Amino acid sequence: MFDFSIVTQWFDSLLRDTLGLGDFWSILIECVLVGAFILVAYALIAIALIFMERKVCAYFQCRLGPMRVGPWGVLQVFADVLKMLIKEIFFVDKADKLLYAVAPLLVIIGSVGAFGFLPWNKGAVVLDFNVGIFLLTAISSIGVVGIFLAGWASNNKYSVVSAMRGAVQMISYEISLCLCLITSVILTGTLQVSGIVEAQTGPWQWLIFKGHIPAIIAFLTFLVAGNAEANRGPFDMAEAESELTAGHHTEYSGMGFGFFYLAEYLNLFIISGVAATVFLGGWAPVNIGIEAFDNVMNYIPGIVWFFGKSFFIVWLLMWVRWTFPRLRIDQILKLEWKYIMPLSLLNLVLMTLVVAFKLHF
Repeated sequence: MFDFSIVTQWFDSLLRDTLGLGDFWSILIECVLVGAFILVAYALIAIALIFMERKVCAYFQCRLGPMRVGPWGVLQVFADVLKMLIKEIFFVDKADKLLYAVAPLLVIIGSVGAFGFLPWNKGAVVLDFNVGIFLLTAISSIGVVGIFLAGWASNNKYSVVSAMRGAVQMISYEISLCLCLITSVILTGTLQVSGIVEAQTGPWQWLIFKGHIPAIIAFLTFLVAGNAEANRGPFDMAEAESELTAGHHTEYSGMGFGFFYLAEYLNLFIISGVAATVFLGGWAPVNIGIEAFDNVMNYIPGIVWFFGKSFFIVWLLMWVRWTFPRLRIDQILKLEWKYIMPLSLLNLVLMTLVVAFKLHF
């Protein structure tokens, strides 16, 4: 398995030793390049997800989806982005202009911040702290504030209702989301993202194999809670077009709306990436203890494993969205408080017992 830290150490040595730059300029250049990489990857993955959503939706509805702009419609998303960029951004009358302008920025900051914690490959984790899972959940929670401010500042009763729905839904399901992550932390013994992946390297060491029943329950619960956290169907009550126009971003135009749109799709990828990292080994390959098979699997780059697992979960969540009808807000909250959260708490106790009595594989 290729270790990307070799590349980063070489580049750092190039700046410090070959070019003779000091600590300040070396760190500044590295931070700028890493930040640019995150933003470019963020935009490209968003474009891929939007195109994938349209094609998956069309498949489940027996349609073709975008076909006219470019071969197989691959340029349709770029045309939509261009259209959004040239649209005028205007402020609503009697809106709180400061909060109105800050809200989409908070949403995109929370999304990009969480995106930086994803482990792309061995040695290629941008934000890899010893309390990484804690910081990941904390930074991603900023988006809740942005959604609430967007609805409140828009001077629109439909947006206010949507903001209240979105806030209560996201705060509720964040509890179950965190409980599922704590379950994995108990099994791996670390909060560090790279440490969680390292703990899953080796034959049958993915958490859904190693932790068996409680890990599988945590994985499935995480997918349900993550889907609700990302405001995806059938949990998209906050953006119910049939009754709230477009939800909390109804009054936003141009890239103001574009930020909310981008964050929604990237939150889908972040949820899938975190699920792949925590429960499916992240960049770790499939190893079954047979040397010839394991050697072949180890030749596949870690980034391929990570993207393969993440997009597989993305496809599952899209399948769910275009299969089940939208739930009512009382049904969404009942599902969380009466079923998902108690199940997560019981599963947390079960995983603790499994680890304490060494019943895991």
